[in-house]
Amino acid sequence: MLVKQIANLFALMDLFVRCQKPLSVSEIVAELGWPRSSAFNIVETMVEYDFLYQPKARGGYYPTSKWLHMGQTLVGAQPIPLSVHQLLERLARETGETLFLVRAEGSSAVFEDVVESSADIRFIANVGQRLPIHVTAGGRAILAQYPQSEVEAVLKRIRYQKYEKDTFMTPESVTQEIERGTGRGWHINMAIYAPGVAGVAVPFNLEGRRTALALGGPESRIGSRIDELGELLQKAVAEFHQQNPARRA
Repeated sequence: MLVKQIANLFALMDLFVRCQKPLSVSEIVAELGWPRSSAFNIVETMVEYDFLYQPKARGGYYPTSKWLHMGQTLVGAQPIPLSVHQLLERLARETGETLFLVRAEGSSAVFEDVVESSADIRFIANVGQRLPIHVTAGGRAILAQYPQSEVEAVLKRIRYQKYEKDTFMTPESVTQEIERGTGRGWHINMAIYAPGVAGVAVPFNLEGRRTALALGGPESRIGSRIDELGELLQKAVAEFHQQNPARRA
């Protein structure tokens, strides 16, 4: 169920991100189509709790640095080790592509951490983004770490449908691809879910959690290098565990 007050807060903050300047109540009303009384009450509440302020009298409202401090605190306390994020950053620099850490949630692969490529044309991903576990390289790299009975249980819950390609339409076809990826050492996705997007991933046991280290980019740029990139990710995970043995518990 959508909670309107929370949705309104997100809409207001998104408006500040887009405009990047102080906004008056009238401008907020015009942009978001809210009743003036509602906009005024939201702004007054956020001012009261030090989340908005007026840089100059009657010059509009702008978010305070409290948002920054809260964000930094949350990032610093997140369960993903800093060493893992630094690994993503290093690989993103080395490959020029987007790197991400993936975890499983039911029949979805969820992006847990992302470092985007700096290239103009790149794979764009957001933390918290969910994709079908069976059609993504990262998802299959996670499933490869499950016992067979657990893989079968997950695959039974999936509603099979065609995405960009109708490659994986049955549990058997997914199981076969997981086996191929395991034999290869890395799992690949060649524009199966989205047009022109390729990916490669390797299993990444992180403190007992079954995750995957994955890379995504334009098929035209990484398609011919997919095995080279897979080998690079595999080597990076092995080196990470060698340098951080406690992270593999």
